[in-house]
Amino acid sequence: VQLQASGGGLVQPGGSLRLSCVVSGRPFNGYTMAWFRQPAGKEREFVAALKWGNSNTFARDSVKGRFTISRDSAKNTVYLQMNSLKPEDTAVYYCAAGTPITSTMRSDKAYAYWGQGTQVTVSS
Repeated sequence: VQLQASGGGLVQPGGSLRLSCVVSGRPFNGYTMAWFRQPAGKEREFVAALKWGNSNTFARDSVKGRFTISRDSAKNTVYLQMNSLKPEDTAVYYCAAGTPITSTMRSDKAYAYWGQGTQVTVSS
């Protein structure tokens, strides 16, 4: 499985960005796709996840109502729509693929495949 992330950039507080992660390689119907982020000087943290097979989604509390994870099966792409961005959302964002169980979904150790990071900076 290969992952290619894109869509980061500089945005003002309150603005929006959409990140994309194109997935290629072996069939991934059984995979969970996730977005993680790593603020400068901090550990990587879970943002949101989507089960490819049934499109069930999960998100960390601090982004609920602002971020939406979705997929386009025809394009083999997972998106992270980020609205009402805050300075604390500034981080390098990574997409990941794996087969975690529900209890490990928020752990980066549960994901075997990673895309390169894309920088998101929220600043005025």
